[in-house]
Amino acid sequence: MYLCIFNAIISGVNKLKFMKILLVLCGRTTERWIKEATELYYKRIRKYIQFEEKVLADLKNVSSLTEAEIKVKEGQQILSELEVNDYVLLLDENGNSFSSRGFSFELQKIMNTGRKRLVFIVGGPYGFSEEVYRRADGKISLSAMTFSHQVIRVLFAEQLYRAFSIINNEPYHHD
Repeated sequence: MYLCIFNAIISGVNKLKFMKILLVLCGRTTERWIKEATELYYKRIRKYIQFEEKVLADLKNVSSLTEAEIKVKEGQQILSELEVNDYVLLLDENGNSFSSRGFSFELQKIMNTGRKRLVFIVGGPYGFSEEVYRRADGKISLSAMTFSHQVIRVLFAEQLYRAFSIINNEPYHHD
């Protein structure tokens, strides 16, 4: 069993050179500490894989729009960032929950698919449009708790870094 896990890890390390991760975020953050914390983890993640953050512009004149209309407009922005062969995972409260080690194995499985780009998406405050849900390959929940769209950036960046440290058998994660 350990040999299978080791082989999966080794094959995944080779795939890291070929895959790129894109994190799509709806709306900017004005909190300096969030920017600093995410950039710290992004720098660490980039040691393992090509990583890019794409912050979508805040929608204008939303006070006259319904929640559904806002989701559609945000959805159009999100979909315009995606490529046909992307593997797309939504960070969604109704998604699959993983332990940190479980998330690292899921990440490894996705990297082994041979796709060129893995896209994680953090939606706006009202969630995702139906079009975005249809385009997604899966959904991940980071917690049963609700977090602001600002804080989730830091939590996810840390978990992504932790997953790569697990994949690479580094001492950051302790069971």
